[in-house]
Parts: sequence; structure tokens; C-alpha cells
Amino acid sequence: MRHIRKDAEADSAAMSYKVTGDNTKLKNALCEEQHNICAYTETYLGRSDKKDIEHFNPTLKDTANDNHTNWFLVKAQWNSEKASKWSKFQPILHPTIANFEQRIVYRQGTYQAALANDQEAINLINLLKLDDPELAYERYCYIENLKDNIALSSKHPQQFIDDLLKSRPMLVYYIRAIQEELQVRVNFDLLKTK
Repeated sequence: MRHIRKDAEADSAAMSYKVTGDNTKLKNALCEEQHNICAYTETYLGRSDKKDIEHFNPTLKDTANDNHTNWFLVKAQWNSEKASKWSKFQPILHPTIANFEQRIVYRQGTYQAALANDQEAINLINLLKLDDPELAYERYCYIENLKDNIALSSKHPQQFIDDLLKSRPMLVYYIRAIQEELQVRVNFDLLKTK
């Protein structure tokens, strides 16, 4: 998982969540903001995936304090697994906090608290199952495959990722793993020129 930057423009676009209404506009805005990437798993949100608008802090849902900074688009499985566990994992690190990537570090396919006593980071990892072995293995295999393809292409890793992002953006996910393992920047601004 990576630090999530919320789009100030989207925040000011008078977005709202309708408890019993149609949230298609909000879902599409979050999907665009997150570049079709699940906020928690960093896997691609494809057409066949069930996508949920996730209220990071579920106690804020349907209150005046429920707003853009509390909404993320996620794969439904992660949303349902998190649903009833919120109170067990407090205090918790918010995904938009500026020093997120210094407090939750990526190491060889896994996410860990940088400090053993950072209870907020530990609670987030446990609540969202960022240490899920199956997901970690998928991430590992994806990165290894990417490394093999880069080697076969004879391109510099940055050029390979830029080209892949421009030609097949749905194949670029596990963003933090890519950036950490390949020492490149995944530049979603390249998609704006299409």
C-alpha cells in the first residue's frame, strides 16, 4: 500500500455519498483519482471486479464528517473483510497522512511497520491485511515477471514502465512495489496526454 494523495479538485467538486442513492458519479471520480487501482491491495480494478466505495472510518458513514478524505475505491472482498473489525484496531494510521511511507515500509514483497512500537501502523497492516501471504506472493510474482520482461526488452526500467503505462495501463499495478523494487517512478501524468 502506498500513501494516498487525495485530489483537491475532486474534493471541491461537491462530491457526496448517498446512503440509499446512486453513487456512480462518486465511484467514477474515485476510480479516476486512483487510476483504477484498489486503494488497499494496489491491484487493478478491472471491469469484472466488484468495486466498493469504502468509508475508511466506518463510524463516519452518513455523518457530516464523512467526506472525500474518508472515501476510497476498493475491491469488495477487502471492504467486506474489514467491515466489522474497525474498533479492534484503534488507533490507526490514515492512508493520506504525509509520512505514511516512512511508517509503513515495503520490504521484499511485504509491508511492515518501520518501528516495532508504531501501533497505528501495525493496526492498519492488520486491519487491511496488508501482510496477507497470498497477496504478498501475487505481488512478488508480478514484480519478478516485470523484471523478466524488462530484461527481455533491453529497455531501462523507467522507460519500460513509462511505455507500459502509456500503452497498457491496466498492466501497471502494485505501484509501490514497482517503485521500490525497480527504483522508478510510476508517472500517471503520462495518461493525461492520451
